Amino acid sequence: LDLSWPETPLKRFIFLVLAPITFPLSITLPDVRKPSWRAWFVVTFIGSVLWIALFSYLMVWWANTIGETFGIPTEIMGLTILAAGTSIPDLITSVIVARKGLGDMAVSSSIGSNLFDICVGLPIPWMLYFIAALFRVSKGAFPTVAVISNGLICSVGMLFVMLIFLVVAIALSKWRMDKIFGLVMVVSYLGFCVFSVFLETGQIVCPLRISSELC
Repeated sequence: LDLSWPETPLKRFIFLVLAPITFPLSITLPDVRKPSWRAWFVVTFIGSVLWIALFSYLMVWWANTIGETFGIPTEIMGLTILAAGTSIPDLITSVIVARKGLGDMAVSSSIGSNLFDICVGLPIPWMLYFIAALFRVSKGAFPTVAVISNGLICSVGMLFVMLIFLVVAIALSKWRMDKIFGLVMVVSYLGFCVFSVFLETGQIVCPLRISSELC
């Protein structure tokens, strides 16, 4: 982290805005780029994970508070604010590798990160909750996590359709991506967000619903 005072006014403004984040990080995380600190890479890695956990907790807390203040359902906040916030690192990574001409790595990273979130990011917290709840519930009871979301099946189905569309579109374009292709994908994402918001607010009724007995 570069803590030197910038020269231009814009960079100084950005420096002051990011100061509450950069200063604690610079104090608690050893800079392994320096030869004298390279042996501390494990400490830097663990510390980075802990900082990410703290920032994630604060982001969820603030998003939930904003949603309650303005009367926005938590599902919609998750689809918009939280989804965008957690995808910023993936966006930056994809931009970096795409500029290096590694388009296949950019696509694989974007798809793989979402698969990791679904197959690891969700199950592990639920598993920990299940283990912790076993010691609190009465004998014979089975702890569960209720997922209550209007049109969840339709939203997941639309995600699969968009994934298939992505692969087919890349194949038809001879595995080359340009600005028009990117614009189409951005419009598709905005359409998915609008569709999901309408599902959550009841403006559109999904014909496939999860039975209340399963929740």
